[in-house]
Amino acid sequence: MRRQYLALKKQFPDTILFFRLGDFYETFDGDAEIVAEVCDVVLTSRPVGASERVPLAGVPYHSVEPHIAKLVAAGYKVAIAEQQGNTPPPGEKLVERVVRRVVTAGTIVEANLLEEGRNNYLAAVAWDRARAAGQPLRAGLAYADITTGEFAATQLEGSDPATLNRRLSEEMARLQPVEVLVAAEKTARGGKETPVPPLALPIAAAVPVSRLPAWQFEEETARRALLELLGVENLEGFGCEHLPLAVRAAGALVQYLRETQREALPHLGGLRTYSTGEFMTLDEATRRNLELSQTIRSGSKKGSLLDVLDATRTPMGSRLLRRSLHQPLLDVGQLNARLDAVEAWHGDEGSRAGLRGLLRQVGDLERWANRAAQGIARPQDLVGIRQVLELVPALARVSEQERGGHASAAPHPLAGLPAFPDCGDVLDLLQAAIAEEPPATLASGGVIRRGYSAELDGIAVAARDAKEWVANLERSERERTGIKSLKVGFNKVFGYYVEVTSANSHLVPENYIRKQTLVGAERYITPELKEYESLILNAEERQQELEGEIYRQVMAQVGAAAPRLLQLSQALAELDIASTLAEVAAAQRYVRPELADDGLIEVVAGRHPVVELTQRETPFQANDVRLSPDECIVVLTGPNMSGKSTYLRQVALITLMAQIGSFVPAERAHIGLVDRIFTRIGAQDEIHAGQSTFMVEMVEAANILHHATQRSLIIFDELGRGTSTYDGLSIAWAVIEYIHNHPQLRAKTLFATHYHELTELAERLPHVVNYNVAVAEEGDTVVFLHRIAPGPADKSYGIHVAQMAGLPRPVVHRAEEILQELEKQGSVSPLGVEQGAEAIQLTLFGGPNPVGEALKQLDINALSPLEALNKLYELQQMARGGKKKRG
Repeated sequence: MRRQYLALKKQFPDTILFFRLGDFYETFDGDAEIVAEVCDVVLTSRPVGASERVPLAGVPYHSVEPHIAKLVAAGYKVAIAEQQGNTPPPGEKLVERVVRRVVTAGTIVEANLLEEGRNNYLAAVAWDRARAAGQPLRAGLAYADITTGEFAATQLEGSDPATLNRRLSEEMARLQPVEVLVAAEKTARGGKETPVPPLALPIAAAVPVSRLPAWQFEEETARRALLELLGVENLEGFGCEHLPLAVRAAGALVQYLRETQREALPHLGGLRTYSTGEFMTLDEATRRNLELSQTIRSGSKKGSLLDVLDATRTPMGSRLLRRSLHQPLLDVGQLNARLDAVEAWHGDEGSRAGLRGLLRQVGDLERWANRAAQGIARPQDLVGIRQVLELVPALARVSEQERGGHASAAPHPLAGLPAFPDCGDVLDLLQAAIAEEPPATLASGGVIRRGYSAELDGIAVAARDAKEWVANLERSERERTGIKSLKVGFNKVFGYYVEVTSANSHLVPENYIRKQTLVGAERYITPELKEYESLILNAEERQQELEGEIYRQVMAQVGAAAPRLLQLSQALAELDIASTLAEVAAAQRYVRPELADDGLIEVVAGRHPVVELTQRETPFQANDVRLSPDECIVVLTGPNMSGKSTYLRQVALITLMAQIGSFVPAERAHIGLVDRIFTRIGAQDEIHAGQSTFMVEMVEAANILHHATQRSLIIFDELGRGTSTYDGLSIAWAVIEYIHNHPQLRAKTLFATHYHELTELAERLPHVVNYNVAVAEEGDTVVFLHRIAPGPADKSYGIHVAQMAGLPRPVVHRAEEILQELEKQGSVSPLGVEQGAEAIQLTLFGGPNPVGEALKQLDINALSPLEALNKLYELQQMARGGKKKRG
């Protein structure tokens, strides 16, 4: 056994090897020490030679999943070595064992270890090590979810490493893979493999990175792996024949799965090649700031946009909605087709309720079908598939009723949804073969329905008859022998026996054979009893073996139908999404947006989809927005807590919702499609990355200015507050000017600020307009109306907000005094000591400045060179004059 274990361990040196021994998975040596520590199981030892013992830790086979989950979460890979049958090969003493699969973060298939509503992506990244002069840098990205069969790849380009890294980061942020594959290259030092990527890998530190031999990423090797998997002679039909980096990434991923999950490989869906240009680009900061699928504060789904929209009834629908939310479309035709389907269900509450009631009974068909295709489906998985297929006729009737409910000659919106494939043969098989309520595992028996296999039924009948004979033996022998205390029992050592007390030994028949002597009793066997025992035990073993064979045959037949089952799953997911968005729209009073490519965003009475649900006690104040080529930049002023940030986010969220094909929270909405949404919201230090609040602000602002286009939507919330007032004001001013004046930019921009000086830009720049958050004042009372109105704000009301926040009264009163002095004198120290010219900062925005006033009155053309020099000296003295040394 030790030699067999070591041979397997040599094949999988970087994994924790779970070695099946009977009812346990055992681990040895260093693996056992790791398992004992991570899984909190007992560490013991086992003799493997005359005087040698090795560490041992084991877990029961029926409860192995939680232990695998702990090890994978801790960053380990787990190889599962299973027994091949129950009989050793000829000339061997042990049954053969082979590693069936290697479990890693990206190759988990156990239902209990997966989150229903999200994909479990394994990604691979390949990049150019060198490029020809004038050629862009390139990277390939491929990803797969072996639990659903999804398999896709893309190729990205960048003029420099930073640009390429940013684009790769954006895709990684969308996918959120649980494991990433990269190439390791051999260095000159002893041939040791170490990664030498030219780019910083844009993934979170917590994501496991698996480093594969560099040759697996070579183009020819990767191409051969893809061609073999797809069964084709070239990749033209998959759109990646001339995308070498995409081929390299996808091929490396295929080779990794061939090594770790051989059964899963043939059942990946056909490779889909896509371009990031097909979808709206959302960087990581925007996904975080808009809280699309998780909140900033808690990191949970609750309180996010996904939480509001996800009223899906199926796991497939939930995953599809999440993917759609992170990949908004840019094609008006595709979006209107989605909106047509939503509108169809929105207009028929009865059909919608019927459909959603049926969908509630639909389980995870997508993952069940893939588990069957991989040969690892449990009995409950096949029962789940059967239950879904039994619902299909009713689902089809509801869907067809809705399709035919419109008399228009034009194609009905639902006609665009995938049709239900015919899976009647799979249903017939599962109804005939699988018991109505089978046990959780094959070990218990009773999985195959009576009547499906005559041989299995015959064995079961024989075993049942033999058990009945044994069950009746005690009564019949008591009557025959007259021994009233006679008992028939069973143990694993002797099998079935007849027990007679010593006091009745003289009544024992001659055909009884003594087997064991106890204190006060004797145990006997009979030839007939041994025959029935052999029949029972052999029947049970044969029944279990045959039932396993039949079950695997049924599972293989279901697995062969996986493409049809996955097509059905996709159709159900899209029905689920359309009816869900219709349900949410009806419940929350959303309207269908009008979509166009005209560069105009106009929303009447728009609302924030999340905030309006969290503040049900008070009515949400709806607001309008209009961003057009003529008025593309809105400078929004108003006090803190007045609703500026909510307004900014709701405009972005309404735009994004429209571009996933959802109705939107408004009375009316016209959305000119945007290619990107950028957000610079909040001040979040990244000290762990060596970046201050202000640096984070500037990095994100630089990213926006470098990559926004005329079709983009930009959200700035308090840009520049991370530094001094004058620095921040100057930067904010310059940013607005740049967006407005750059010939390739002039993006639709919402710019919320406390710098009231920025409102002057509306007078200087023709495409800038001012809006403010309305405030009502009654004496000393200030009420924030949360209503957006034209024009600039007249006050900041910061001290009022401080008072509302509970700042001590002396602080509030002193702040009011200082504010009054500042408003009167323009500049005053907090201690009431007047400042001289030293404290005056020259700005573009006015203020007391005697040097500036003198300059304005000069007639430069009338000055001689000498007079100009003298005047310059006077201005210098004026600027220096009045200085007071501080004591």
